[in-house]
Amino acid sequence: MGALARDIGRDKVGVVMAILGDRIFLRPLGGGREWETAMDGVRALRPREELSVRLAVANARSRNPIR
Repeated sequence: MGALARDIGRDKVGVVMAILGDRIFLRPLGGGREWETAMDGVRALRPREELSVRLAVANARSRNPIR
């Protein structure tokens, strides 16, 4: 849990929250509503992809800090 994965069908990246049977539950890295998909519909991010996604989230947070 906690790893990043790409939902191939939705072309979205999420944090792995749970795996139940052949289903995987993901939540957007920046927060938001969890979704589920088939285990064979996701793939792990390559290191460069993960860095890019984490940087984009950090940049978005710096532009819109929670007050």
